[in-house]
Amino acid sequence: MRIGTIIAACFVATFGACGGGGGGGDDTSFGADARIDPPTGAKGPYFETPMFFNDEVAGVQPATTSAQQIAALRARGGWGNGDLMQIDFSIDVLSATSATPKRTFTPTADFYTPDCDQVDLPVPPGGNVEGEAGYACTGDGDCHLLVFDQAAGRLYEMWRANITTTFQGGCLAAWDTRAQYSPGLRGDQCSSADAAGFPISPLLFTADEVAAGHIDHAIRFILPNDRVKRGFVHPASHGSDTTGGASAPAYGVHLRLRADYPLASLPNEAARVVARAMQKYGMYHADGGNIALTAQSDKYTTAKWDTLLGPRDLGALKVEDFDVIDHGSMIPLTFDCIR
Repeated sequence: MRIGTIIAACFVATFGACGGGGGGGDDTSFGADARIDPPTGAKGPYFETPMFFNDEVAGVQPATTSAQQIAALRARGGWGNGDLMQIDFSIDVLSATSATPKRTFTPTADFYTPDCDQVDLPVPPGGNVEGEAGYACTGDGDCHLLVFDQAAGRLYEMWRANITTTFQGGCLAAWDTRAQYSPGLRGDQCSSADAAGFPISPLLFTADEVAAGHIDHAIRFILPNDRVKRGFVHPASHGSDTTGGASAPAYGVHLRLRADYPLASLPNEAARVVARAMQKYGMYHADGGNIALTAQSDKYTTAKWDTLLGPRDLGALKVEDFDVIDHGSMIPLTFDCIR
């Protein structure tokens, strides 16, 4: 068993036993404030130990198959959404404390065993799931519920959460933000709230980071499933049923914006801040879909996106402007999660 698997398994066993009270109460009016406090880890964001998204890759040689993988992406149409690198601003990260009430959820068909963690999780007053004003998943979207408890060293990330008179949830990944995870993260062949098995929150870029002029971590991106071949590369631990050709990138592919890209051609400094992070840290493929980039909503940040960056301000970036960083051989996808 891998070191990271042992850590994850011990965390599930320990935290599941001490998840606290809460229970499935019917009150969903929760209060008025779920503002996220700025993460303060030694490495961050959120995690206090070095993680894959902290690795600088500006001077790393591309993979020997980089050109072929990029060509395969181009042959299938490049990014989704008509080959437009668009930004989605709909996902939030909420803040919890020891006083935040914890609740039990009923797993849905989107909860997988042993991939997902069935533990009580904090539900901050006044919060919401992705794309919604509150905790009810009314639009049938991904409805991610992301909650960071900095004092406890826990990051809870749930896919397809829905809290009305009951609390129902899909896959929950309960991350220990003080642990040192191995390249397989929570375990090979194991999913998380994202298909690649990654944590979502630390790969989001925020309006506050962009306003400060620097993003100090890699960025999350997604591709349509017909652009990706079946299998994954570390640090991803999982993939999806994809239909890309033999030369296509695998799930979890790490792309880096080329160093000679003309940043001055981008429409504003905010776009250049994001692009510089893509040159220094790159971006990791995390899930299937059409909107390439995911930023954190500005609902709980000081800076606001409408004064910084628009959804199409990075639309000039094409797949040919990126290199593939080598993370070893592709791992065949079996869905046999080992934790």
